[in-house]
Amino acid sequence: MTSLVERLGHPADTKLVILSCDDLGASHASNEGVFAALHDGHATCASLMVPAPWACHAANNVSPGDDIGVHLTLNSEHGCYRWGPVTYAPSLQSGEGGFPRTLEDLWEHADPDEVLRELRAQVERAKVWGVDVTHLAPHLSAITLRPEFFDVYIELAVEYRLPIRLPSTITAEQAGFPFRKLAAEEGVLFPDHFDHDWRPGSRARVLDAVANLQPGVTEIHVQPAIDTPEVRAFAGTLADGWISDLELTRSDELRSALDAAGAVMIGFRDLRDAMRA
Repeated sequence: MTSLVERLGHPADTKLVILSCDDLGASHASNEGVFAALHDGHATCASLMVPAPWACHAANNVSPGDDIGVHLTLNSEHGCYRWGPVTYAPSLQSGEGGFPRTLEDLWEHADPDEVLRELRAQVERAKVWGVDVTHLAPHLSAITLRPEFFDVYIELAVEYRLPIRLPSTITAEQAGFPFRKLAAEEGVLFPDHFDHDWRPGSRARVLDAVANLQPGVTEIHVQPAIDTPEVRAFAGTLADGWISDLELTRSDELRSALDAAGAVMIGFRDLRDAMRA
């Protein structure tokens, strides 16, 4: 059986790395941080939160050749900084306005039909804004490990012929269903390795992942942002990790670690091209 690395045109023992930036569009600080990581750092792709307040600004500033996916969004996790559905979706609204703050609230109330309609609209809006969508990656993994919403994830991946993010550090037994097998059976591509680790601040996690790269395609995610009073006001201590992520993506330390590991950098566009070939 041909491995994903071989489908991408590399020897089977190659260590391919996707360094992806989450939360493009979440704030002006994240827009500036993500584009700096892409254009001046070692990041290779990013995903756009279409319902978030600064998403249109982000889409308007995408450069030709930028590798941009859609960060499928059903949560608004910050206390006083809110966003909500782009469709009429009562089951996706929290009592305080906007999307639910927590995954538990979302999972308890979300109607799968409304989830499908909302997430399809997010992809379509990104396309209308001129984004050449390269992949799908759910915000907070909201639809990744719930069977009723995973069906929506795969339906959109098949419909738009897009690769997706799937964790490799969670087993089918832990999830309760064979999510990676189901995606593969539908012809959907996804990286071989992705650590389902959402610790705030990524330096130790990223450098550890690079030092322990295995053959195959490894996705490593960061959330870069510039340091502004606004991002510190709405994100609190989380902002420190995001600001550190930007520093890391532009650091000689990360470049040296990637070189030492023998990493070959790619983006999700490479997976999309292989999936559509």
